[in-house]
Amino acid sequence: MIVEERIYSLHIGAAAQYLKLYEAEGLAIQRPILGRMVGYFSTEIGPLHQLVHMWAYKDLNERAERRATLTSDPRWKAYVQKVRPLQISQENKILIPAPFSPWAQDDPSLDLAAAPAEQ
Repeated sequence: MIVEERIYSLHIGAAAQYLKLYEAEGLAIQRPILGRMVGYFSTEIGPLHQLVHMWAYKDLNERAERRATLTSDPRWKAYVQKVRPLQISQENKILIPAPFSPWAQDDPSLDLAAAPAEQ
C-alpha cells in the first residue's frame, strides 16, 4: 500500500469556502472513485490556510488508474473550476506505511469504491 498526501495552500480566508464546496460537491464525486480516504484536514498551527488530504492505494498503478478516472469525470472537471481560484499552490507526497500501520496492508473494507459484498 501507498498513501498520497496532498497539501493545498489557499488564499487567506478561503479554507471555509473550499471545505463547504468540497463537502457539498467534491466529496460525492471523489470518494467513490478514489476509494480509500485516509483523512481530510485543515491546519491550525504551523503553516495556515492549508488543507491536507490523504488517500491510500495498493500501488502507483492503482493510483494512476483511479486518478485518471477522476480527472476525466465531467462532474469533477466542473467542481475543480469552482475551487481552483481558491488555491495558491499544491504539494503531493507518496508515503510508504510502516509495517505496523493500519494502511500497510490492503483492507477491502476501507475501499469505498469497491462494490458492496453480496449477501
